[in-house]
Amino acid sequence: MAEALLAIDGLTAGYGQTEILRGISMTVEPGEIVAVLGSNGVGKTTLNKVISGVCGATAGRIVFAGQDITNMAPERIVAAGLIHVPEGRKIFPNMTVRENLELGSYRRAKASRATNLEKVFETFPRLMERTRQAAGTLSGGEQQMLAIGRGLMAEPRLLILDEPSLGLSPLLVEEMFGLVRRINADGLAVMLVEQNVVQSLEVASRAFILENGVFALQGNATDLAASDDLRRAYLGM
Repeated sequence: MAEALLAIDGLTAGYGQTEILRGISMTVEPGEIVAVLGSNGVGKTTLNKVISGVCGATAGRIVFAGQDITNMAPERIVAAGLIHVPEGRKIFPNMTVRENLELGSYRRAKASRATNLEKVFETFPRLMERTRQAAGTLSGGEQQMLAIGRGLMAEPRLLILDEPSLGLSPLLVEEMFGLVRRINADGLAVMLVEQNVVQSLEVASRAFILENGVFALQGNATDLAASDDLRRAYLGM
């Protein structure tokens, strides 16, 4: 079996004396979509921040592409090809669309900036129409496209998407999950961190259900979607 692209083993982390993640383990294989699901406050964003080096781990190990990245500096993690698109988009509102995208290649893939810019515009034609527009004047859906496009500018080996459907209309949510499928169809591994259980399970191959800092359920996404425990806990059925 091929080595996992991302392997997390016994990860513990928190803030001060408050422990948020309590010994979790998971993997993401090359080219797959893995969903990490759970409601607000269960530790999803903390997990993303620890993987990305923004928050420190107190125990456990994170290995990415065969390299131990536990508590590594964020810029080195980015340079290795692990790219995190944060919750809330975190675009630079006073900079243009093009400037935001170009910043995505600041630490990685700078030599391929022009080529990757063309690829992003092929994926997001609306961004090409708005290259000189201030990012803060875009709609919510367009800002999410910009945030993902900025991540793609770095030629990621793994793209972590933190709540990409948050705040979008139902129609744009459908479009966003379709986009995740298209990105993955090109072979890019995606870790989809979401509250939207139903649609996440439709696009993912495997899923992990986070509750109070531990994975309460995990397995094949299709099996989890049919799980009585999941349906009772998250779907109200």
